[in-house]
Amino acid sequence: MFAFIIYDKKDKSFYAVRDHVGIIPLYIGYGSDGSIWLASEMKALCTDCARFEQFPPGNIFSSKTGQLSRWYNPVWRQPQHMPTNPYVKDKLRSSFETAVERCMMSDVPWGVLLSGGLDSSLVASVAQRIMKRNQERKDADSGNHSTWFPRLHSFCVGLENSPDIAAAAKVAAYIGTVHHAYTYTIQEGLDAIREVIYHLETFDTTTVRASTPMFLMSRKIKAMGIKMVLSGEGSDEVFAGYLYFHKAPNAGELQAELRDKISNLYLFDCLRANKATNAWGVEPRVPFLDPDFLDVAMSIDPEEKMIRTGRIEKHILRDAFDTPEDPYLPKEILWRQKEQFSDGVGYGWIDSLRHLADKDVTDQMFQQAANRFPENTPVTKEAYMYRSIFESHYPQASSVKSVPGGPSIACSTARAIEWDASFKNRCGLLSAHYIHSIVILTL
Repeated sequence: MFAFIIYDKKDKSFYAVRDHVGIIPLYIGYGSDGSIWLASEMKALCTDCARFEQFPPGNIFSSKTGQLSRWYNPVWRQPQHMPTNPYVKDKLRSSFETAVERCMMSDVPWGVLLSGGLDSSLVASVAQRIMKRNQERKDADSGNHSTWFPRLHSFCVGLENSPDIAAAAKVAAYIGTVHHAYTYTIQEGLDAIREVIYHLETFDTTTVRASTPMFLMSRKIKAMGIKMVLSGEGSDEVFAGYLYFHKAPNAGELQAELRDKISNLYLFDCLRANKATNAWGVEPRVPFLDPDFLDVAMSIDPEEKMIRTGRIEKHILRDAFDTPEDPYLPKEILWRQKEQFSDGVGYGWIDSLRHLADKDVTDQMFQQAANRFPENTPVTKEAYMYRSIFESHYPQASSVKSVPGGPSIACSTARAIEWDASFKNRCGLLSAHYIHSIVILTL
């Protein structure tokens, strides 16, 4: 995970590079005098650049040519490629453990984000095992058999009595972390929205909803002296974890959707994880998006990821860590149904955001949304509210264009809705709930 610039003093040329899927944010701007600007935050370019945009992930920019070119293009990313590798339980598990261990390399105090869902729980469990194993090796080498090892700290956030708070506490007790559960009030969350959008530099509805609790938690984490956290982003895009993947008509369509989802992570989950935490100086690391692990997981025949009768989403990931002789997690966590992050923190959170939007955005204002926001027009009052706040911070036209919307996102939405129609034709089922999930996930 990186975004960097190399400058050659001899000929005054430079290269700018962004990591394979855009874990680290990077923006490129163009001055009216022909100058090139680069920054990790959009706000640094707003006043000096005639135009700016997100630097595309997996690309390199050369000042000699003035062009972007792709450096990251694995086989699984090719549209015509259909993976055929069989799912091998031990290989998938060991590959992920290697990815987690790589993310653990740090010389600052660090911890893990633990929502109690499958993804963060696996990250926490694997990290705890690696810490214990490494300490036992040190004890053996030194002749000390105390088997003492530094304690791993885990962090969770939610409204009081939220599903995540309860599930995370159960996981923490099982794997043995020092756990910190932070509860926030709905009013605290609502009061933070304007500041959250300023740091996120986006008005995407799902991103703002999920980022606000993470933003509030990151302030607490930094106050404890923790400077880096491991997180579980990327798993749903790699292993088909979203609800609408139930309706994928075949393995080829599923693979195409997973490929598109990973390509757009820099606009959504990677942006949220990085900016909500870095607003307080905390660095997130995401082992599910480790490039070597991606090569293994995305080269598995997508037929293995299809959700069939009797098989829950992300079946192969759950199965890989279902080791009864030495369990990683309690069964009820390992096979827990997915919760969207913004639901897991407490179901009242989303309703409160909608109520605030209904109060702040009148019917007349919303009816004129297309006139006020002709590009990427908000489709709900909540989206209108976020867009208004965003433009109070970032009024430039280029700012709006840097936010999700347009052909790539619309394509994903169209594919998902097509799946829904096909599914209803095959099964004769009404599935408005899934259409609602699709629209929220892809807007």
